[in-house]
Amino acid sequence: MFGQIDTIRLARDLGAHASARQQAVARNVANADTPGYRAADLRAFSDIWRDQPATGLRATRAGHVEPGRWGTAAGRPVDAGGEPAPNGNTVSLEDEMIRAASAKRSFDLSLTIYQSGLSLMRTAIGRRG
Repeated sequence: MFGQIDTIRLARDLGAHASARQQAVARNVANADTPGYRAADLRAFSDIWRDQPATGLRATRAGHVEPGRWGTAAGRPVDAGGEPAPNGNTVSLEDEMIRAASAKRSFDLSLTIYQSGLSLMRTAIGRRG
């Protein structure tokens, strides 16, 4: 039921994107000393959200693709760039700290949007709290 409300869907997908981005950051930090490792990041959430098809389709059977879930909000990792070290590794711990902080801000924003949406729904049905 809540998945049909665009605001709640946006909050859910933003949270999934923030989670996947945090995983990419953790993977980069874990491989900071691995020779030849290329740092990865995700495309911006706004680009991924904009690319999702807007359809009114329904999944009527278990084998059908769910509407709006063709591309995950997490997206696919892309090369984060960066100057390679002599061993070919492109991980910069300073850049990873910035990406981790950005992912946390995105996750906090998704929680705020979700809580606001729930508050509006409670108000609409006459409950407070």
